Amino acid sequence: QVQLDESGGGLVQAGGSLRLSCAASGRTVSNYGMGWFRQAPGKEREFVAAIYWIGISTIYADSVKGRFTISRDNAKNTVYLQMNSLNVEDTAVYYCAARNKGWGRRVNDYDYWGQGTQVTVSS
Repeated sequence: QVQLDESGGGLVQAGGSLRLSCAASGRTVSNYGMGWFRQAPGKEREFVAAIYWIGISTIYADSVKGRFTISRDNAKNTVYLQMNSLNVEDTAVYYCAARNKGWGRRVNDYDYWGQGTQVTVSS
């Protein structure tokens, strides 16, 4: 089993930045595709970004492309989401997800999920 623990959320003004971290435990996730999703109140969970388990291939939702960057440090068993130029529409609970040798843009593409971290962007 893989346990995922997100951190780094908080309150930030529009235009600001935050870096989320997702620390994995239980297993080494170097062979896992890792993703970030978010869920705003009253809305479905949506894809934000993902990183392949080999190399540095990444994919992003159009709404965050150019503003957010996903990265991983396999030595630390941790995945990051650097979020810049935040706006109020980015307010949501952000979730980290993992799948052994898999990845994708859908919730069902992942087997393991963290508890989430709240990001609130004020205008």
